[in-house]
Amino acid sequence: MTKIIGLGNALVDVLVQIGDNTLLEQLQLPKGGMMLIDDAQYKRIGNMLTDIDTSRATGGSAANTILALSAVYDGTVFVGAVGADTYGSFFREAQQSRGIDSRLVECTTKHTGVATTFISPDGERTFATHLGASAMIDPRAIPYRKGDVLHIEGYMVQNHQLTEQVLRKAADEGMTISYDLASWNIVQSDRDFIQRMVCEYVNIVFANEEEAAAYCQTNDMEAAVEQLAADADIAVVKLGKSGALVRRQADGQSVFVPTAPQDKVVDTTAAGDFFAAGFLYGYVTGQSLATCLAYGHRTAGEVIQVLGTQVTPERLRAAIEAAKPQ
Repeated sequence: MTKIIGLGNALVDVLVQIGDNTLLEQLQLPKGGMMLIDDAQYKRIGNMLTDIDTSRATGGSAANTILALSAVYDGTVFVGAVGADTYGSFFREAQQSRGIDSRLVECTTKHTGVATTFISPDGERTFATHLGASAMIDPRAIPYRKGDVLHIEGYMVQNHQLTEQVLRKAADEGMTISYDLASWNIVQSDRDFIQRMVCEYVNIVFANEEEAAAYCQTNDMEAAVEQLAADADIAVVKLGKSGALVRRQADGQSVFVPTAPQDKVVDTTAAGDFFAAGFLYGYVTGQSLATCLAYGHRTAGEVIQVLGTQVTPERLRAAIEAAKPQ
């Protein structure tokens, strides 16, 4: 069986529902983006949230994708790092309970990474991420094997050396490399490096409209998906409520699939990650590009109806079943 291996930051999401953008402005956080914060900022946010109700869920982009995949696919692996603390235990136990081969390095000098996730009334989420132990990934924990899929999150880009080392090794071993651009402001600030990684190593690239625009320097999404496919091979551009585009450069095939309307949008946290899970499930099971997109829409559609990533495996399996070609 082809394994799908996720590599990324092992984070616990602390979820905060906000009524307006006041708190984001006070903290100088770009709405809809992700900002890395230091110890002082982490403590400041913690103090500001003392009297505000919060909840927690496992997080991290690649970890979310593997979590969703584990509901419908047996060969899932996650490689990351956590602290020797209660959040680390929470993360590990959540993965193991879903049958994920959880290869977590335990760091005794840093606490488990936390992504404080501010959820706006429109369901948009903004992340203030304190990496903590999550940045202490040991690439030796990655089970490199020809034919398997390595799914890596764009947030890893803060460590150029590790990112390139892992991608080069995976490419040399004959793995299929899947890369999620992760956040428009990350792409904007490190575009040259990211573009080089995609061109040299990546086979499948995922982007939303903002990320594609930042990468391709255009707001024309048809042109963007064409450029991304030329750099990788398979490019997926998610168009929010409208649907998604995919292009495969090898045979020139391009497909658009509209998304099914949702009656309820509670929280868009992990929507892109769950979309990637559905698409990759279709990819490794040999489905058409259109079916891969349909799977992605279904899995993303489930997670936006709940707070955080707490979708039951039964709901995800039913979503995939409903999208299977007749």
